[in-house]
Amino acid sequence: MKILIVDDHGVVREGLQRLFVAHFDAQVFEAANIEEGLAIYSRERPDVVVLDLNLEGAGGLELLRRVQSVDGAARVIVFSMHHEPIYAVRALRGGARGYVSKGAPVEELIAAIRKVRDGEQYIDRDLASRIAVSQISTDDPLQSLSIRDVEILRMLGQGKSMTAISENLGIAYKTVANICTQMKVKLGVDRTADLIRLAIETLKT
Repeated sequence: MKILIVDDHGVVREGLQRLFVAHFDAQVFEAANIEEGLAIYSRERPDVVVLDLNLEGAGGLELLRRVQSVDGAARVIVFSMHHEPIYAVRALRGGARGYVSKGAPVEELIAAIRKVRDGEQYIDRDLASRIAVSQISTDDPLQSLSIRDVEILRMLGQGKSMTAISENLGIAYKTVANICTQMKVKLGVDRTADLIRLAIETLKT
């Protein structure tokens, strides 16, 4: 089995590589950013991708989108420090087959790889229950955001300007500005500063 790890922390990649070799006798590939990850995926077509969301630049959600554009059958598991339901929901809607929080027991990640490899979906148990609760709630305006909205909101919360965001995502400044305007309407706020506050409070960037 081929497994691609995309994470910008070398220590994390090394630990995961040892884990996967021990449990699956896998051939493991490593990437630290979007460009490396996409290049390796296109070349090796791994059976499973283990993807962090907090990558330098555009972030893991953007890599997920690009991998899906290359291969709609890609089997991607998001393995992230973000345990907020909105990240998992958007990742799954964006084509991820699994989502495991980095705070979950290691057995959850192993189970996720087995399930996703076999064509099933997997969400770690704690997060699955939180997603169920969040989907029942009808008063959460973040539920209206798209995967691209969430990525831009996250970057705003990190203090990035719209110019920097447009460069990182490879889209026009005007496109970023339009998305921010649409998000203000969806979230019922008037200023970009309000978007930044929401990002910090709800996405824990």
